[in-house]
Amino acid sequence: MGIFNKFSFIFLVIFLALSANAEVQRHRFVIQATKVKRLCKTHNIITVNGMFPGPTLEIKNGDTLEVQVVNKARYNVTIHWHGVRQMRTGWAYGPDFVTRCPIRPGGSCTYRFTVQGQEGTLWWHAHSSWLRATVYGALESFSVTNTNDYDDQSEMEATRTGAAPNVSDAYTINAQSGDLYKCSSKETTIVPIDSGETNLLRVINAALNQPLFFKVANHKLTVVGADASYTKPFTTSVLMIGPGQTTDVLIQGDQPPSRHYMAARAYQSAQNAPFDNTTTTAILEYKFASCAAKKCNGPTPIMPSLPAYNDTNTVTAFSQSFRSREKAEVPTDIDESLLFTIGLGLNNCPPNL
Repeated sequence: MGIFNKFSFIFLVIFLALSANAEVQRHRFVIQATKVKRLCKTHNIITVNGMFPGPTLEIKNGDTLEVQVVNKARYNVTIHWHGVRQMRTGWAYGPDFVTRCPIRPGGSCTYRFTVQGQEGTLWWHAHSSWLRATVYGALESFSVTNTNDYDDQSEMEATRTGAAPNVSDAYTINAQSGDLYKCSSKETTIVPIDSGETNLLRVINAALNQPLFFKVANHKLTVVGADASYTKPFTTSVLMIGPGQTTDVLIQGDQPPSRHYMAARAYQSAQNAPFDNTTTTAILEYKFASCAAKKCNGPTPIMPSLPAYNDTNTVTAFSQSFRSREKAEVPTDIDESLLFTIGLGLNNCPPNL
């Protein structure tokens, strides 16, 4: 696989060398309404600390997270720590009315748990109604998401009919839709790369319900991890990531200096089900080709050829490429028989939640 010499994070997060000593990290999340301008309009969305996406938390194996969540929005909310193995802290898992009562408007809650035996990309998001459309963030990561501005009507319609939420207005890469949407090209996410570099991309599908294809024009991607677990490396030209899944990939700066689109769009195999069939883009930009400092117009980025929205063969080939990094030795002789018991605790939530 070789040694990669640089990390590239689309959240512009610098990966610091971390000591081996476990720490207690304390953070404060304020859930609040925030105005953002997207697709030519100003929208009022729910965010954490006024950020969209929310803050990235950098942790290391063995660290304990202590996060105070203060709800200043007008909706109930909980935070789910997606992919984190809650060892003896199941009440911190997050889904409302499952492991805890929701945090009411004006209320607060402190989550405390330890991340053990996991290295790679994790993330967090709201787990009440569809607030996770805009309330989410990463644990060391780069995000591919879709956005459908949260509003009362969307929830009321879905609750009334039992259907999915409305089809999204756009997909985004790090909260920016990219050049193919109206009023969006000036804010398109730029990912810098140097010729000869090997960069690590941490890709999260934070979409509500939609699996996504992800591809970078003229570049191969080497998958080295998924869902905070290392995998046996394999090379592919396209990723398919389900909602909530994460994938760590290496990308080499092995092309002539230019600009290349990083693009994502839906994989949809269900027939006659409506979905957002648009394409979001970011730009992988070789530093030699950068025009940002000179305020000039750079060359038009090269667009990758994405699979058809219903290309199940590509999805199957990608999914079947995953292997564990080492052979799993399964014992054949049974020494002990184990009895597992499952308990159910009932804790009534306050009325009118």
